[in-house]
Amino acid sequence: MSSKKIKFKLLEVNNKARLGIIKTPRGKINTPAFMPVGTQATIKGAFINDILKTGTQIILSNTYHLMIRPGVDRIKKIGGIHSFMNCKLPVLTDSGGFQVMSLSKLNKIDREKGAIFNSHIDGKKYILSPEESIKIQKGLNSDIVMAMDECPKNSSDYKKIEKSMELSMHWAKRSKKAFGTNLNKSLFGIIQGGKFNDLRAKSINELIKIGFDGYAIGGLAVGESQNEMFEVLDNLVDDMPNDKPRYLMGVGTPSDILGAVKRGIDMFDCVLPTRSGRTGLAFTWNGRINIRNSKYKYDNKPIDQNTGLFDLYKYSKNYINHLFNTNEMLGSMILTLHNVNFYQELMFEIRKNIERGTYSKFHDKYINVL
Repeated sequence: MSSKKIKFKLLEVNNKARLGIIKTPRGKINTPAFMPVGTQATIKGAFINDILKTGTQIILSNTYHLMIRPGVDRIKKIGGIHSFMNCKLPVLTDSGGFQVMSLSKLNKIDREKGAIFNSHIDGKKYILSPEESIKIQKGLNSDIVMAMDECPKNSSDYKKIEKSMELSMHWAKRSKKAFGTNLNKSLFGIIQGGKFNDLRAKSINELIKIGFDGYAIGGLAVGESQNEMFEVLDNLVDDMPNDKPRYLMGVGTPSDILGAVKRGIDMFDCVLPTRSGRTGLAFTWNGRINIRNSKYKYDNKPIDQNTGLFDLYKYSKNYINHLFNTNEMLGSMILTLHNVNFYQELMFEIRKNIERGTYSKFHDKYINVL
């Protein structure tokens, strides 16, 4: 029987920037790729078909949140997350490790039991082991499953980060075993090690020994500076397999993405475009604008007059400013779609410039603008 796991093909390399394609049973993903975040099985403020029209080819959803609400059984009974949210796109689900760190009211990490924590919703006690995380993700029927890891907070405590990394490697082995042989899904391992290059190197070497379909970089975008993040990538990427997708988790701003692509990263996710859309921040090729600012009250130009998507160019800054200042939800919906579309335009231009061999020039033009 032939495998239906994802297949990654590297098409072009411009310095370290990589152009590739990921083939999945649900469709192809051109890389570098950005995944909008559908935390609760929805891209907040947008219909999934509208997200499709932006050129989005894969979305991310969240194991932790879906485990708590509505519960995996409810989603499993309808056939999985794709049927539940009416989404034909491939779906990647994270392991839940980051949310255990960032959201739970109380958590305790046990090497064998896993993460023991209380729900941020109602305080109910949960135990999320590597085996349970994989079981939940399989129940959700996601296409790319993430190994269970511990995502520590930003820290300069070497011993603390080393202990956390070693725990994540122990959980990675258990995740791989729990995942088993699955012809319809793929499993990614997660590299940990904070800002310590030797710990990162040890982590990727351990994961390669275990063997995964792709390799993610976790434990960044947790409070370190952009330069610190880039330094980690500079020292790590050459140790990562060349023939597997490289995924930088939770990143980021357009300039984060530009810099990470320059260093050889293939996949990204972040809540920033949708969250910013709900708070009045728009991303443009000339930089960010806060549409709530009073200077837009009499600006009858669109945010981007070059986009034909959903006739967004017909909505003036004046009008969108009014929507936000009167708390009308349409304002958030317009900016959410605008921002997701901008991110996908950015990824398209990134791919085009890698293919043309002009990525360095493109990077230098926009790195301090976006």
